[in-house]
Amino acid sequence: MDPLTLVMASALVAAVMGASMVLLYRAGSAYTYLLDWALAGAFFMVSSCIAVFVVKFHVGHVLLLACMNVLYIAGHCGILIGVRRHLGLRPRYDLLAVLAAAVFALHALPYTQAEVSHRLLLFTPIVAGVNLSVAWLLWRRSDADARSAYLPLIVLEACFMLQLSLRIVYIVFDNPTSMTFIGAEFLQTVGSLCVLLFLIIVTMCCALINTRQQEMALRHAALTDALTGWLNRRALNDIARREFRRCRRTATPLFLVAFDIDLFKSVNERYGRSVGDAALCHVAALSARVLHGYGTMFRTGGEEFAVLFADAALVDVHEAAQRVRDAVAVSPLLVRGHVVRMTVSVGVASSEPGDVEWEDSLRRAREALCHAKEHGRNRVSVHGMETRFWKRQPAAERVDA
Repeated sequence: MDPLTLVMASALVAAVMGASMVLLYRAGSAYTYLLDWALAGAFFMVSSCIAVFVVKFHVGHVLLLACMNVLYIAGHCGILIGVRRHLGLRPRYDLLAVLAAAVFALHALPYTQAEVSHRLLLFTPIVAGVNLSVAWLLWRRSDADARSAYLPLIVLEACFMLQLSLRIVYIVFDNPTSMTFIGAEFLQTVGSLCVLLFLIIVTMCCALINTRQQEMALRHAALTDALTGWLNRRALNDIARREFRRCRRTATPLFLVAFDIDLFKSVNERYGRSVGDAALCHVAALSARVLHGYGTMFRTGGEEFAVLFADAALVDVHEAAQRVRDAVAVSPLLVRGHVVRMTVSVGVASSEPGDVEWEDSLRRAREALCHAKEHGRNRVSVHGMETRFWKRQPAAERVDA
């Protein structure tokens, strides 16, 4: 395949890349980074089309060369911008504009216009730096779950950067002054082939990252309570089972805190269900604020919540439970002109040597919660302390929660 055909193929593949990212976006992904990658594909496509035009019609005007190189570098920057947006960082199109202006201005230098090898020496380090930034960001920001999706793009960027570095070494030591714009020289042919392969593989890598993002979003939705944003009962089962087994191996206690809103039924009856939902969100937000960094938080159903503590001491867990109780008691909900005052009752329990499953701890935490409700509400009860000499009343005799 001659170099011109390779460049034409690159233009086609770049167009496919851009169209694929737009279709993924419109198909329901709705992730803005897909549009960044679509724009990158458009930059590569226009750059390759300019290259085809220059070779086909033997037009080597410096403005065309400048536009071609600026768009090619912008294509690599577009991939970096999409990665940054995907990772929750600022896209930084402002830096792209500054870089594009600088590259365009460099074409006014006689040195840049003199030889193809001079332009390669000037602009290849820029592209390699962008490749390095993509690989470094993905590696530094990825966790164990996401790394499998990021690894192909990391490897691709690293390999592309390596071949660019090898080409620079070849130019520096062999000093090829007879290079043409897109000629049949080995260096040029290899470069065009590498760009073509890069565009093919980067399209697949971007699609893989998007697929992984959707998968993680679906998993998050399946394990998260839609109203409060806390983890749900299914997540509690998965996490508590894993932590229970680990605590058994390490001979450390596992603590569960169960709490719910006192007399929540009256809130719904007096103010309506929408205010009841706002009350749940209010309590969840207050609790999350005081529990941040301490335990894993769950909404287990209705107005009931649970917090799991591993590798903690009873005194710390009890203090955290008291902070939750205090925060709710002193922070009424203000909604629709109403002041809704609420309290919570809290039960604390730890795992015991004879436990078979983690649910044993949850059962004891709920028993402590019932003890707190039947002894005045708005209090914290610890199973095995306050509940030791307490016998639950029959259901017909218990105070309504």
